[in-house]
Formats: sequence, structure tokens, C-alpha cells
Amino acid sequence: MADGAPMDQKAHEATYSRFIGLAKTGTVICALIAALVVFLISR
Repeated sequence: MADGAPMDQKAHEATYSRFIGLAKTGTVICALIAALVVFLISR
């Protein structure tokens, strides 16, 4: 690991955690939109 201030590590962990949360949320939203589109096309 690179030598950095402990504050840098905490900031990194917070940013990474937020990114992962948004990625998960975005994945679920995209899956729901895709399911809606498939449903509407199949009608």
C-alpha cells in the first residue's frame, strides 16, 4: 500500500463505500427498467 495519512484512507473507504452503494442501486434500477420494457413489448 502507498504510505498516506490515515485521513486519506478513511476518505478512500467512505468514497468507495458510496460508489459501491450507488453501483448496486443503479444495477437494481436498470434491471427493473429492463423488466418493464420487456413486459411492455410482450403485451
